[in-house]
Amino acid sequence: MPEKAQSFRDVVAWRKAHACALATYCCADQFPQHEVFALTAQLRRAAVSFASNFVEGFWKRSKPDQLRCLNIAQGSANECLYQLILALDLRYADTATLQDGVEEVSRLLQGSINRMERGGA
Repeated sequence: MPEKAQSFRDVVAWRKAHACALATYCCADQFPQHEVFALTAQLRRAAVSFASNFVEGFWKRSKPDQLRCLNIAQGSANECLYQLILALDLRYADTATLQDGVEEVSRLLQGSINRMERGGA
């Protein structure tokens, strides 16, 4: 991955993505019961996906595979962002702070993608 790290746990983007996933799980507990198999499940999958795809890409050997995983991670972050916006608009929970965190992770992922595309580590 872009940062020189021994483990994905050393990378700020992953640590922030993991924190977002944990916070999203807690936030989704507030959603109405009728959303358990709908928005709640979908939001949790998206939150786990952007951290998970970062981890997968960390261990890929080729730059194209790493970039693909980072791109998927960023797509999942943006999916999560929309679902947090929807939850806020539906008044299921105040997700504004979570949205900020997800947007920060998305920016970090984009920075990693940009560095890799320029040939950086």
